[in-house]
Amino acid sequence: PLDEVFSFFSNEYNLEKITPPFLNFKVIGKSTEGIETGTLINYKLNLHSIPIKWTSKINSFEKNKQFVDEQISGPYKKWHHTHSFYQVNSGTLIKDKIIYKVPFGIIGQVFAGKFIAKDLNNIFNFRRKSIGKLL
Repeated sequence: PLDEVFSFFSNEYNLEKITPPFLNFKVIGKSTEGIETGTLINYKLNLHSIPIKWTSKINSFEKNKQFVDEQISGPYKKWHHTHSFYQVNSGTLIKDKIIYKVPFGIIGQVFAGKFIAKDLNNIFNFRRKSIGKLL
């Protein structure tokens, strides 16, 4: 059901469950008790053995509909992720829309763009399979 799926995604610790183990992704903390507009969430992960800290801000939060997180600090020049949820028959459709820019402009895109796109594709494929098993 939509409310159960949205509740699962509204708990930042569940992101650890649907992220590939090789990233060693961990939630460090957040600025509010629950996720809401304005919440800051701090993470750490390893990307190709490079330790990275990441802070996201929840720019909008509409219960059982969608929320948007934007990277405040982290590996990307820009990261804007919209999570949308739709009731479909007796299930829930989850849609992710991500707008991102790699660091270092055109040089970063030329040298790392394909690797980053491949990494993101692998991460979201893992998430899709994990969500299917967990929910």
